[in-house]
Amino acid sequence: MLIHVVTRGELTRGNIWLTLAQRYRVNLEELIQINDLPDPDRLVIGQAILVPTPYVHIVQPGDTLWSLAQHYQTTVDAIAKENQIADPSLIYPGQILHLPRPPIEVNGYLMSMGQQGQKIVQELGGALTYVTNYSYEVQPDGSLKNIDDEPVITEARRQGVLPLMCITNTVEGRFDSNIARDVLNNEGVQNHLIDNVMERLRTKGYGGLNVNFEYVYPDDRLAYNQFLQRLSKRINPDGFMLSTAIAPKVRADQPGLLYEAHDYPVHGEFNDFTVVMTYEWGWSGGPPWAIAPLTEVRKVLDYAVTAIPNQKILMGVPTYGRDWPLPYVSGETRATTINYRGALQRAIRYGAEISYHPEYQAPYFRYTDEEGKEHEVWYEDARSIAAKLETVKQYGLRGVSYWQITIPFKQNWALLQSRFTILKRLKTE
Repeated sequence: MLIHVVTRGELTRGNIWLTLAQRYRVNLEELIQINDLPDPDRLVIGQAILVPTPYVHIVQPGDTLWSLAQHYQTTVDAIAKENQIADPSLIYPGQILHLPRPPIEVNGYLMSMGQQGQKIVQELGGALTYVTNYSYEVQPDGSLKNIDDEPVITEARRQGVLPLMCITNTVEGRFDSNIARDVLNNEGVQNHLIDNVMERLRTKGYGGLNVNFEYVYPDDRLAYNQFLQRLSKRINPDGFMLSTAIAPKVRADQPGLLYEAHDYPVHGEFNDFTVVMTYEWGWSGGPPWAIAPLTEVRKVLDYAVTAIPNQKILMGVPTYGRDWPLPYVSGETRATTINYRGALQRAIRYGAEISYHPEYQAPYFRYTDEEGKEHEVWYEDARSIAAKLETVKQYGLRGVSYWQITIPFKQNWALLQSRFTILKRLKTE
């Protein structure tokens, strides 16, 4: 896939879609469909258009298969096999080489259950290794608040996607430190919880468990570690996977309620994999910023790979953006969460020009609404996703985990499948 950024001149030269289709020799309808735009007839300056072309490299003078393998984080043998090259030394300028798609695992957190969730999994099944159903809320006595997950589980297995059960220390969607304390420090409650987890894993057809305990009191760090060890001893012998979601730390002793109880080396030891939540820098109550600025993501990964084997790490990727009213006032301003289409709708409606931050690797723009109020929007597009996928390759990670797949984002899924082979843990039922 190629990424084309709309320029000012292109908007004044007639039908840009027809121009792009002819330039890149692609089907016009497919080009429009893959970008899932709110109004294909209205584009804005700086907008990223994903072009459905093969993942290729045109050989330049001085290129060798070895240099290309280094550049694209692959091997000489893989490129040679992909292009049926018998002698790796015999390539020539202008030759089109199809690039191998390295294998990765992909997880998606799903917040919609029932028939709606079933439809999402049906649409995205080819791009997923796991779907994590969010969530079973843990009760103070170790019981679980049930969810309507059977349709999703059935559809996931039909698509060859391994369904994962998720437990959280949340009350009506909000994390509660006291819930975690009740579970982690009471053996009877903990035993009851583990028994309930095992029962649902076995009876509902789950392939594993994802633990998403956040805002755990720092004093409960050791208890949380021991809980994960107990879970692994119960779950793994029965063939179930264990995973966790952990806060984006940049060092082991990082202070703060969100971070201190998440012990990276322990999660790396007892889990089959760990989701590092590399997003939410641009949070709803904070100042305008990229949701997952690549500068900050890389700082987290720099530490993570020293504490957790890289093949146990799924890098978190957001599917959403935010719109902040300006001026930002700490403690008062709240951003609105939006999806890709919502961001473009605002840019189109108010005639904004989209910029792209070269360090954060994220698109953003400002606009003034009907009431004269200024806004700043940060979101994800094909460019920012491409940068994140390259980061996964650079760090040699197991794969990516999306928060969340309930939010539509066609550009992402098309780009992901064009760059990687998505590993499956289930045969299609």
